[in-house]
Amino acid sequence: MSKNTKISNPMKVITGSDTRWSYANIWEPKSINGGTPKYSVSLIIPKSDTKTVAKIQAAIEAAYKEGEAKLKGNGKTVPALSVLKTPLRDGDAERPDDEAYKNAYFVNANATSAPGIVDADLNPILTRSEVYSGVYGRASITFYAFNSSGNKGIACGLNNLQKIRDGEPLGGKASAESDFVTDDDEDFLN
Repeated sequence: MSKNTKISNPMKVITGSDTRWSYANIWEPKSINGGTPKYSVSLIIPKSDTKTVAKIQAAIEAAYKEGEAKLKGNGKTVPALSVLKTPLRDGDAERPDDEAYKNAYFVNANATSAPGIVDADLNPILTRSEVYSGVYGRASITFYAFNSSGNKGIACGLNNLQKIRDGEPLGGKASAESDFVTDDDEDFLN
């Protein structure tokens, strides 16, 4: 097989470069409610990025078709995609009080193995402070069907991340630069 031969996976999506990363837990896996520790990120996709949204919708459909046997389980029929839990969610409906999710969809992606993280020039990013909740970049994600403990649906796996540009940090914590931008020594004992 030559290097130029690309095997296409209909369940894999590379998001657009205006995707914003939130809850970026990509350096250390974290356990939620005692579960398997995972790396995770919430990918905020502007509703104006119709190309990425369409690719995600097509990948969810492909994962549904590929996972029909798993979704059927011991039942007689495969549940309709419309009744299953899917990862593409509407930020305006589900996070109305969060400005970062306004006019956007979001997908929560996770993995048990660490994602590769590169910069715009494809150089590995090793400095943790370079990647934070609020940066913009592309994400390589893969959709798959699941059926565990009575829960059925389509989930999103995190493959790799590419930081494109900095953004305003999310999460309400001020940066050290903004805290110390002025050199006024405010004497609090006055």
